[in-house]
Amino acid sequence: MYDTTRPEMNVDQLHTKISARNVQVFYGTKQAIKDLNVEIQDKTVTAFIGPSGCGKSTFLRCINRMNDTIDSARVEGEIMMDGSNIYDRGVDPVQLRAKVGMVFQKPNPFPKSIYDNVAYGPKIHGLARNKAEMDEIVETALRGAALWTEVKDRLQESGTGLSGGQQQRLCIARAVATAPEVLLMDEPCSALDPIATSQVEELIEQLRSQFSVVIVTHSMQQAARVSQKTAFFHLGNLVEYGDTDDIFTRPQDSRTEAYISGRIG
Repeated sequence: MYDTTRPEMNVDQLHTKISARNVQVFYGTKQAIKDLNVEIQDKTVTAFIGPSGCGKSTFLRCINRMNDTIDSARVEGEIMMDGSNIYDRGVDPVQLRAKVGMVFQKPNPFPKSIYDNVAYGPKIHGLARNKAEMDEIVETALRGAALWTEVKDRLQESGTGLSGGQQQRLCIARAVATAPEVLLMDEPCSALDPIATSQVEELIEQLRSQFSVVIVTHSMQQAARVSQKTAFFHLGNLVEYGDTDDIFTRPQDSRTEAYISGRIG
């Protein structure tokens, strides 16, 4: 049904970047995630799929503690990154988010210049000692987001003046400018046209050589195209997780098969 052709990954060279253990998430009295356990590998694109409201975006937001910004949210269990629990009391969420970048569903460039959009995070975290170093960081990030050649002559123009696809790539450049280890993407192509979507998907493939990429998507075709691992969520449960080829062609759980075939969701 789906074309799952993608570059081969060398499983022997992969290691676990993020490990979730008995994670439960509550919004007030409502439980959004139930006893979730999963290991996310480094230098891999992992797709979270499932019907709306199934918990995939909620769990994504746990990985950089974005749920901390919601008063009613409570996260239980452990999420380990490189062996350290990101929910330990001594962990600064701001510093964590420098290591775990995020790109949202709708492009949201700051009402600043293209240059200042990319430089914002490095300035906050003191990553450049002078303008020359900042210039290099900005150029490297824009090149990494496949945007440099399109904007190099207008870096002082507003980021909000770019096209939708360019704005989303600018947001990706902003996310990677702090040299994160993990990149989270919450429906990054849902507001884009097919050409811009294709550009972002090509970019995701390039980015996985540097980061662990986790993408939430409603598009099973997109998950099949860009990911090596897929996790299927349903009603707050992680139902099935494995190689993308297996999830789409040989699912082990009847609920996964029903979702893939369009009978639920």
